[in-house]
Amino acid sequence: MKLTLVDWLIIAGYFLFNILIGFYYKSRAGQNISEFFLSGRNVPWWLAGTSMVATTFAADTPLVVTGLVAKNGIAGNWLWWNMVASGMLTVFLFARLWRRSGVTTDIELAELRYSGRPAAVLRGFRSVYLGVMMNCIILGWVNLAMVKILVLVLGVTKAEALWIVIGMIALTSFISTLSGLWGVLVTDMFQFFVKMSMVIVLAVAAVRAVGGVDHMKEQLGGTGSPFLSFVPDLHSVWMPAVTFFVYIAVNWWATWYPGAEPGGGGYVAQRMFSAKDERHSLLATLWFNVAHYALRPWPWVIVGMASVILYPHLADPETGYIKVMIDYLPAYLRGLMVAAFAAAFMSTIGTQLNWGASYLVNDFYARFLKPGKPDTHYVMASQVATVLLTIISAIVTNYMDSIGGAWKYLIATGAGTGLVYILRWYWWRINAWSEVSAMLVAAVTSFSLQRFFGFDSDNPEQFAHMILITVAITTVAWLATTYLTAPESDATLLRFYRQVRPSTLGWTRIRSLAPEVAVSSDLGWNLLDWLAGCALIYGSLFGIGKVILHEYELAAVFLGAAIAAGAFIYWDLSRRGWDTVLE
Repeated sequence: MKLTLVDWLIIAGYFLFNILIGFYYKSRAGQNISEFFLSGRNVPWWLAGTSMVATTFAADTPLVVTGLVAKNGIAGNWLWWNMVASGMLTVFLFARLWRRSGVTTDIELAELRYSGRPAAVLRGFRSVYLGVMMNCIILGWVNLAMVKILVLVLGVTKAEALWIVIGMIALTSFISTLSGLWGVLVTDMFQFFVKMSMVIVLAVAAVRAVGGVDHMKEQLGGTGSPFLSFVPDLHSVWMPAVTFFVYIAVNWWATWYPGAEPGGGGYVAQRMFSAKDERHSLLATLWFNVAHYALRPWPWVIVGMASVILYPHLADPETGYIKVMIDYLPAYLRGLMVAAFAAAFMSTIGTQLNWGASYLVNDFYARFLKPGKPDTHYVMASQVATVLLTIISAIVTNYMDSIGGAWKYLIATGAGTGLVYILRWYWWRINAWSEVSAMLVAAVTSFSLQRFFGFDSDNPEQFAHMILITVAITTVAWLATTYLTAPESDATLLRFYRQVRPSTLGWTRIRSLAPEVAVSSDLGWNLLDWLAGCALIYGSLFGIGKVILHEYELAAVFLGAAIAAGAFIYWDLSRRGWDTVLE
């Protein structure tokens, strides 16, 4: 794709604006660790939520969605649509609990919820395991997507593209280390509007290229074709019944996955910690889930559908998105589109670097190596950790080939751990060894099934069986560990109970020791809100899709259900108090 001088000036202006934001927030970020990692816990919901959306809108996501649609039709997106239920759990059952906890990272919760050496081991292990290993896998696939984009857009080799990506990471790292989370949040907001505007423009261009929506539908089999169905054919090779069952009935609660952790966690938790209060924490997470699942996917899906018609025999279907951009985007918008991809890349990289550095510094370095140092020392250590993660992620990228494969690898590795992350809030008997055993057994089981028993995560049926086996073995292992090891002391449990105020269900004995704690048993209403939240998301997602496909009767049904669900949530939380409802 040929870029003109005007294109390059637009791209340069985009990078300059990001640098200026970094310098603007430099003084605030350097004050202390709370400002660097949590923006002083003073972020409004709309900024925190939009930052979550921007982070999950990486350079890889349009490519992966295009690949899923090209291979399996619209319903191929159930690989990630199934996580709606997990996201809604975070909104209504965990967002306020996380904000009440007062921790800096979700890993730090280990030494609030548990105590002694087991809690310290858990915190130290997870800080390195998630902050370095898992984080660099995520950074690696995001880098890989940008490499693919640059190879096609600029006509460079993979090695040359990787060096350009390293330069972009260095710039993002500079902004992140300069401005901390405030800089990340504000650049996320700017980047989100840039990239969302351009993917909508590209979707319009793609539809025009194939002759309009009706002609596109006709070429893809017409109304009612499996390709255009929102629900997969359960007799298909790519989504047999057992695989779909795992996605909708098991995966969302049993599997750890970044951005959709059961019970919340990772950078989503970081944004909840940074929110002004519990109300802002809940609203931020609700806005994130609505935008992430219901509003944002359709421009990607449309381009994916068009790419099947325009490029029916691509060896790598994920590159169809880039080819549509190169061949059909108006020339005068090419610079903006490249800037949009840079925005998608940098928003995710900035968050992952800041989040990963928070684990390494707050939960490992400051906890175990250099405790008691002044905040300026830890801010500098955070900057060093950011550079370290940048280097490791570049090395990981060089050895990656498939973005979708990396997604499935993480899903399999985290299978079986999700229930522990949910129940630690609602059952006093969970202890630190429960979490440690779940993480270790899940990783060893999934690795062994693939390495020694020949399970292939790219085979849908084998992937489903692997998840079921891993979840079953992991669940038995952590439950056995829980009952074979001593519970946490009453002092530890009371400290957690008084600060977080979880539901009395599962904490009856501890509640009797702390009668002064004002609680209410609203878990049932929160679960109803969770169900309504799922209806809100799926109704909006499918309703918008039906509008786009000109199927207005079904669109009215889906959107009507979404409006009714949203009205119920608003009524219930207004009745109980958005910022005072106890779990």
